[in-house]
Amino acid sequence: MSKATPSPDTIHLLPSEVVDQIAAGEVVDRPAHLVKELVENAIDAGAKSIEIEFDQGGRRVRVTDDGKGISPGDLKLALARHATSKIAAADDLWSLHTFGFRGEALASIAAVSRLTLQSRPQGTETANRVLSEFGKISEVEPTGGNPGTTVLVEELFANVPARLKFLKSETAETSQIKATLRALALANETVEFRLRTKGKLENIWPAAQSFLERAKQVLDVKKLYENQFTYDDYRADIVFASPHDVTGNARSILSFVQKRWVQDKGLQAAVVDAYRGLLMHGEYPIAIVRLEAPSGEVDVNIHPTKSQVKFRDQQSAFRAVNRCLREALERAPWLEQKPAPKIEERVRKLSVADLTRPYQASPQSAVTPQSSTADLSTAPQFSTGRFEAPEFNSVVFRQKQDAIVQAVEAHAAKAARAPSESVPLSQKLGPWSRLQVLGQANLTYILAQDQDRLVLVDQHAAHERVAYERLMRAWKGGEVDVQNLLIPLTVELEADGAEALLSVASDLEKLGVSLDQIGPQSIAVRSRPSLISEAALAQSLTTLAREISEKGGSFALEKKVSDLCATMACHSVVRAGQALSHEQMKSLLIQMDEFALSSFCPHGRPVSVDYPFAKLERDFGRIV
Repeated sequence: MSKATPSPDTIHLLPSEVVDQIAAGEVVDRPAHLVKELVENAIDAGAKSIEIEFDQGGRRVRVTDDGKGISPGDLKLALARHATSKIAAADDLWSLHTFGFRGEALASIAAVSRLTLQSRPQGTETANRVLSEFGKISEVEPTGGNPGTTVLVEELFANVPARLKFLKSETAETSQIKATLRALALANETVEFRLRTKGKLENIWPAAQSFLERAKQVLDVKKLYENQFTYDDYRADIVFASPHDVTGNARSILSFVQKRWVQDKGLQAAVVDAYRGLLMHGEYPIAIVRLEAPSGEVDVNIHPTKSQVKFRDQQSAFRAVNRCLREALERAPWLEQKPAPKIEERVRKLSVADLTRPYQASPQSAVTPQSSTADLSTAPQFSTGRFEAPEFNSVVFRQKQDAIVQAVEAHAAKAARAPSESVPLSQKLGPWSRLQVLGQANLTYILAQDQDRLVLVDQHAAHERVAYERLMRAWKGGEVDVQNLLIPLTVELEADGAEALLSVASDLEKLGVSLDQIGPQSIAVRSRPSLISEAALAQSLTTLAREISEKGGSFALEKKVSDLCATMACHSVVRAGQALSHEQMKSLLIQMDEFALSSFCPHGRPVSVDYPFAKLERDFGRIV
């Protein structure tokens, strides 16, 4: 006799198979989540080695571990809903030390697949297994097997054809599974991971000694760096790539909280903000964030797949990550401090720069790290070189090791006057000041060379970074040099522009910009930073007012001031198409060495482009 179908208007209990399929839809909505749950169970079991094999886009998955195993009496219970060994009371949710805790994963997977659970506890002689046929569980039976646990999932979603329609292509699901395994490997460096697809061994990530070592195993990035930082008991450990290595989407930013892989927009924003001024629009950094929050300060029980968390103090979490990364970036660890080349002889050798010296400047007048810097604001709009060197008929072209002969001679002369100074020049010259300036290309690029490469430096971008960093340094130190204006500067703005600027008046005041509203669309500027000209300041304020009106002004103080400084710097430095003397170009390179982030303008554009001599020699056919 068939069971009567309940009336649609009658409240009734759902059949167990429907309940199981609903739970499966929440916990395992695609194969990648299934793999994540099984691997995390293996890690919770103390596994030191895990092998994952899958094909058919994850509809068939086998996960084998060498963990502590499951006793025969618990095998059937492991497939029951809300059965777990991880917690015993509600308070345990606030001090979790495991990935799993709900007791839903295996039961949900078993409800929508053919599942075989086989396990042999450590120290026992026999393995046992239990089978589940889309939720119908068999009796436990003995079998052969190694210590540890193996879970085999086949025909995933075969009894839920509607769910199959929502799966993406086999290639897309396979890519998602691999991305999930990379994340799990990054979070658990002491565990060995083996990945097989369709029976073929594809990846081995052996147990690593450190987070950085594991990141180098998993990520396809040549250079990675690491930093740790603690803020209000929130401890951040971040592995990151230089701003030269970027991607076109945010998937390269991975966040882990208590080693749990999560999707958290706040942590992602903290990473992106740390790279401010180093990335162009549409670029995203490569960064792996591991955040350890104090016990009881994070809730992981807010999403069915446990992919989201909630912090009791979101600001502290943000600041720990942001400061950890920004502090490391400001040291620019990707800049290799190459030793300066040795000078093998003391014979005077002329360079192209000597032969095309503008304004009859002598070689001894070149700016050195110890001399005062040239004033870039007086750069002429046009300049022509003059071939007036008396040694013109006895030129001996320099060898590569003589690339800094002028600086060496200047240093030697000073050393002769002060013999007590014994620091070698190679330790004093930075990556920019060690470059030998050859000239200016297209009145836009400083042409220079090092011992192994030709370097083109964008003069506007380089000077912009220098001006920006000096403004930021002055603001942070409260040492902005302010010039009061005898006659206030009047700036006419677009609609709502005056109101927009007045909303950030206190921040402008800290930069030395004092202003008052004198009309519906007019402001009067009564003081300005001495680094910025009146014309440049007027342009900056106009641009800033438009941006605040269009995008709003609700952003963090330092970011706001950073944007102000970037805008003012952009309008107050040398431009493309402006001629610079040899001394001014050398001076700019020396000033760049004051700041570690001189490789990028404040808007993230690269400042220089390198051409190795080896490439030039190949292009000219000198080498093969």
